[in-house]
Amino acid sequence: MVANEVASPETRQRHGKAPKVRAFLAGGLVLGVGAAITLAAWNDSEFAQGTFTAGAFNLEGSTDGAAFGENPVTAPATLGFTATPSNLSPGDVVTAPFAVRLDDATTNDATVTVSTEASTGALTGLTYSLTQSTDFGCAEPVDTTLVAAGQVLGTTPGSVTFALTQGAGTNPGDPVNLCFRITADDDLVQSQTGTTTWEFAAQSQ
Repeated sequence: MVANEVASPETRQRHGKAPKVRAFLAGGLVLGVGAAITLAAWNDSEFAQGTFTAGAFNLEGSTDGAAFGENPVTAPATLGFTATPSNLSPGDVVTAPFAVRLDDATTNDATVTVSTEASTGALTGLTYSLTQSTDFGCAEPVDTTLVAAGQVLGTTPGSVTFALTQGAGTNPGDPVNLCFRITADDDLVQSQTGTTTWEFAAQSQ
């Protein structure tokens, strides 16, 4: 190898161009990075929310048409009969008023279905009717007969229903005034004792 060999013009020309090409390529890389850095993105979101609160529904009853309250199956209201039902004889008729309504927090109308919840003891020779009137009390004119006279005590025919309306504002709904009429016939057995409990089941509408 000759140390002082002089490069030919062609060789010098090729070597001289190489740095320029590298510089150009490097510059291209720098420009490419710079373009990526200056890109910008915008993001925006909209949100919607719903709050869901259930209404209230409660039926209450009264044996005097004034004081209404809860009467569960474990502590049913005791009907106040006009004559003592503990000394019945054939031909006797005793009556007892009852009223139901929707309380002031109820937010739906209701359909009430009447049925017999339970009976104990002996109810032989006893029949009843259930009627509805505009005002409270069994002396009031009957508007609707829900259970016709002669229904055996301890039973209820199917599809005995009536409507209740919810109240307005802080007021409870209007009550439905009912009357039970119990009749003793000749089949009544001396000294027999029996108890029957009716259910008033309200369903929201």
